[in-house]
Amino acid sequence: AWKRRGGLEPFEQKLVDGMLARGHDRDFAERVFAQIKGFGEYGFPESHAASFALLVYVSAWLKRHHPAAFYCGILNSLPMGFYSPAQLLRDADAHDVECRPADVQASGWDYRLERDRWRGRPAIPRGGIAPQERAVEDGREAEADAAVALRLGLRQVKGLGEEAARRIESAQPFRDIDDLSARAALDDREITFLARAGALASLSGHRHQAHWDAAGVDRPAAIWRATATRRRYRTDVALAAPSVGQDLAADYRYLGLTLGPHPLALLRGEPEFARCRTAEALQRCRNEQFAQVAGLVTCRQRPGSATGVVFLTLEDETGNSNIVVWNRVLTRFRAALLQSRLLLVKGVVQREGLVVHVVAGEARDLSHKLAALTAESANDRNRVCEANSNAPVGRADTVPIMRAFRSRNFH
Repeated sequence: AWKRRGGLEPFEQKLVDGMLARGHDRDFAERVFAQIKGFGEYGFPESHAASFALLVYVSAWLKRHHPAAFYCGILNSLPMGFYSPAQLLRDADAHDVECRPADVQASGWDYRLERDRWRGRPAIPRGGIAPQERAVEDGREAEADAAVALRLGLRQVKGLGEEAARRIESAQPFRDIDDLSARAALDDREITFLARAGALASLSGHRHQAHWDAAGVDRPAAIWRATATRRRYRTDVALAAPSVGQDLAADYRYLGLTLGPHPLALLRGEPEFARCRTAEALQRCRNEQFAQVAGLVTCRQRPGSATGVVFLTLEDETGNSNIVVWNRVLTRFRAALLQSRLLLVKGVVQREGLVVHVVAGEARDLSHKLAALTAESANDRNRVCEANSNAPVGRADTVPIMRAFRSRNFH
């Protein structure tokens, strides 16, 4: 109870005697009681604590035995709590859950569980996971569910409304983009949202091709004269696939996350990151050791009770690093600490047991490095090939033509 002290002393002897009887030494037993006694000065009421304990137990059991279902439930309950979808999906991947992309042929509005093979790929996560161990219930063996995959929901596609996603869900599967547009009653804007997010991959392939195939999909029939002609003009042109960096940038921009490589995995070879430790390597640092880390800023916290201290979470390809920023450092590097998307921090490691964080001394905004990932080479910009000699496009620059589709001036 708040500001109430004492009340646990009568249990000390019972606890210590019980631990001694089970082989623990007295010093350990007394230290355990001291911790309990300290918590007793401010703790939850019993009913509150019991409710929390039940939720924690059920959540832990689900995460251990049915991890895909566990993450699916949390993701469909967002927004809630502390973690973003990107963090949850990376944690799911770390727990051997296969995460599949949003796709109009397979996704609903919500995240889904899939047991089947999709597009020829088995529902086995990266690194492999065997079916769960047999469980013994009432003296009988019951085989637990085999591994399942987690399918991203169309709720993750920025700009797409729930009504449109429900129409897609109810009309699946589709023959092509025209069929999708007609039977799910999607307009050009909604098709564009799906193309940007990579959700048309099973119908068109990569994003560049999806943009081309989707161009003008809701135009009046008079413009196209015939469906066959319309399809020929859109699909005879084969566009170059986006680079890994371009796909990654589009994922973050239009989905808020990526199932591809982490940006730091692509940038690790850059000179600015040469001396940076990964989040995984940081766990092996000793107390008071100097360290340099970099990552995407996934969380900023400034509790009112922390007297100006800011807590940051930096994510790289191996995990998360916790950063503590004192007020004097915040004042000096305020813009970088509060505005950057990609941050480099130099500081001193502090650890107590398994708890490791870096007390920041310097900070540097490297967000411009993310923009560099999307830069196209001249070859990438000009690599457009014709499927046959009758293709309506005879030069590399297709952008004006695509704009013409959207302005209804293409003839």
